[in-house]
Order: sequence, then C-alpha cells, then structure tokens
Amino acid sequence: MQVLVRDNNVDQALRALKKKLQREGVFREMKARRAYEKPSEERARKKQEAVRRAKKVARKNAQREGLLPGPKKKAPRAPRAAA
Repeated sequence: MQVLVRDNNVDQALRALKKKLQREGVFREMKARRAYEKPSEERARKKQEAVRRAKKVARKNAQREGLLPGPKKKAPRAPRAAA
C-alpha cells in the first residue's frame, strides 16, 4: 500500500492512509485477532453476518421494485456566510 505525501502535508497523508486501511478491513482484522475466537463462536458470527447481508440485499431489491420506500434524501445544506 502506498500513500503520497504532497507539500510535506503528513497529516493529509495519514488521513488518506487510515481511509485506505479502513476500506481494506485491516482495523477489523486486527480487532478480531486480539483474542481467540472459538470455532463455534466463529460459525455463529459468520452465520449472523450472512443473515444480515441477505436481509440487506432483500431490502435493496424491495426498494428497487417499489415495495418499500427508498432511503431518505439528505436536505441540501445552506451555503456558509463569508466571515
């Protein structure tokens, strides 16, 4: 993984690195490896995650078909006043 530092702006490069690591799931993996997970707990967790994914897919399909209302639209923000 590589992050470019532009104009000696290390803070911005760190933010970009953290975002990339988050997207790749590195933090989630580190948290999971902190403690031993029994095989039965791992199976239960994976089954629960699969159920959650299946419900999400079903909800998205229902929204596309018009059976459920779509996600709420965010209201546009008011422009900031110049100080």
